[in-house]
Amino acid sequence: MKVRLTSVFVDDQAKALRFYTEILGFVKKHDVPVGGTDRWLTVTSADDPDGVELLLEPAGHPAVKPYRDALAADGIPLAQFAVADVRAEYERLRGLGVRFTQEPLETGPVTTAVFDDTCGNLIQLASEL
Repeated sequence: MKVRLTSVFVDDQAKALRFYTEILGFVKKHDVPVGGTDRWLTVTSADDPDGVELLLEPAGHPAVKPYRDALAADGIPLAQFAVADVRAEYERLRGLGVRFTQEPLETGPVTTAVFDDTCGNLIQLASEL
C-alpha cells in the first residue's frame, strides 16, 4: 500500500494552481472539468512527476471552513512538504512574497517552517538535518 493522492482544500482553484506551480514549483498533472466551475486539478513535484499527486480540491463543502479555520487559529498546518533545505526554501519563498507564520525552527533532527498558501491553508516545510 502507498499514498497515491492527497488533497488540500482551496478557495479558488485557478489561484491555487498559480500559487502551487508558479511560486512553489509544482507541475500540473491533471485538469479535468467535473461540473460547473470545479475541476479535478492535481499537481506533482517537478522532481517526481509520476509520484504522489496533490489534489487542489474545491472548498465548497460546509465542513471545510470550520475545519480549516480551527486549524489556522491553532497554527496547525494542513499538510507538510519535504524540502532539501528549509532555510534556503524559506528565503526563496519570502523573496517571492510568501507569508510565513513560523520561521525556520530546528526541532531535534528536523527543521520546519510554516507558510500561508493564500488559498486558506497553512503548509509546513520540513527537512532533516
